Amino acid sequence: MTADRTRCSWTGHDPLFVAHHDEEWGVPVHDPRALWEHLVLDGFQAGLSWLTVLRKRENFRRAFAGFHPESVARFGASDVSRLLADPGIIRSRVKIDAAIHNARALLDLRDASGDFAACTWKFVDGKPIQNNWQRQEDVPTTTPLAAELSAALKSKSFKFVGPTSVYAWMQAVGLVNEVSARGAATRPFNRRFLRAVGAAHS
Repeated sequence: MTADRTRCSWTGHDPLFVAHHDEEWGVPVHDPRALWEHLVLDGFQAGLSWLTVLRKRENFRRAFAGFHPESVARFGASDVSRLLADPGIIRSRVKIDAAIHNARALLDLRDASGDFAACTWKFVDGKPIQNNWQRQEDVPTTTPLAAELSAALKSKSFKFVGPTSVYAWMQAVGLVNEVSARGAATRPFNRRFLRAVGAAHS
């Protein structure tokens, strides 16, 4: 079985998209900063393709201080103007404002409830949910658990965290795996996922 035959159909043939799928997508993320980066980028993706965001990701990292929430939380009016003038990112005022707001919400959450990663992973009992969809078209756009996590984030003042965006985020950061266990085992590029899942279940 070739790699192309075992990749998810949404990857297409763009090298950047393929590399993201092979090396990052679905690998469990436990670093709070990286989790937040993914969440912010999923917010910017709303209404757009993930490939559009991927092509601008390094620009986003530069523009948003490496996605360190402590730095982004201090952004003011001059930073917003700078971001709106930056052609390397998605220049949506409402999404930029939401990213800065969410940095502050994240810091408030951390102060009140502790580590963002721990708060996130408790929704799946600390280990990825393994789904067994047989076809890509069977994968839902959201789930009751995603709606629950979305509601929890909204209750902490987060924005651009609707159930659909949250479920895409859950897939991207490995909270849920949408590849069958058999499919994962046959995909050489998914070994990082298998190691992480094995460690979580040991």
